[in-house]
Amino acid sequence: MATNVTGVSGNYVAADTIQTPRVLPRLSWGAIFAGVVLAVAVQVLLSILGTGIGLSMVDPVEGTTPGAAGFGIGAGLYWLITTVVALGAGGYAAARVSGVTERFDALVHGLVVWGVTLILTIYLLTSAVGGIIGGAFRTVGTVASAAGSTVGAAARAAPTAASVAGIDQSDIRQEAADYLSDAPSDPAQMTPEQAQKEVAKELPALARGGAEGQRAESRIVDIVAAQRKISRPEAQAQVTQAKQRFVDTKNQAVATAKSAADTAAGAASKTSFILVLALLVGAGAAAFGATAATRRRVR
Repeated sequence: MATNVTGVSGNYVAADTIQTPRVLPRLSWGAIFAGVVLAVAVQVLLSILGTGIGLSMVDPVEGTTPGAAGFGIGAGLYWLITTVVALGAGGYAAARVSGVTERFDALVHGLVVWGVTLILTIYLLTSAVGGIIGGAFRTVGTVASAAGSTVGAAARAAPTAASVAGIDQSDIRQEAADYLSDAPSDPAQMTPEQAQKEVAKELPALARGGAEGQRAESRIVDIVAAQRKISRPEAQAQVTQAKQRFVDTKNQAVATAKSAADTAAGAASKTSFILVLALLVGAGAAAFGATAATRRRVR
């Protein structure tokens, strides 16, 4: 408010009072808070509604339950639509309550509403309150981690697997020595149980390969020939065949684990891109709702 002196008469001063418009702050946090509350409330309301609609479509008795792929796509589209509606309403409410007259100021209010809502959502997903909600997002990382562990476990030899299991290799060797302490060195004099234990003792060295693996293979061939009472070439053929089956099985397990890891990584990558796109769409919705609520400038 400003006062304009127009003249002096005796002891009185004539003045005109001019009302000047009140300057509003360019960013109203109260309006932003109101927009965030409204956006979260609308999102929760529509999510509960969507859950009810989804559950009503499940009918295992009649066999009309939708497939997992179609159900997931429908849920994703519904989530995107509800996000657009909620953030649009929150941005509109924030800009309208703040009373801004500039479109840029309204745009900032809408984007801040989007940012605060995003931060609040991330907090809920990473806290104990949102443990159940965030379970689906953490599943992708869990599957990828489990697949990667399977690849490593399948590719490692027996001593490494024992180390992962928390078993000391020296304990294993000592245990094997105790079992085989009374086993004769001549394979022909071994009982079937002693022969099996002796073969089991040589298998880790056979898996490692090299000169030690060759000695282990020769020892296994001698045991097989003596126990089955066949010639050494026949025993060598049987051991070679069993060794090849083991290698094929291991390679198949490694290939399967690698394929699972690649599939999980691809799914996680697609999910990340879709999530970024959804967030950008939400930001656009909040900005559009805010600019649509811009008040006309009072002239």
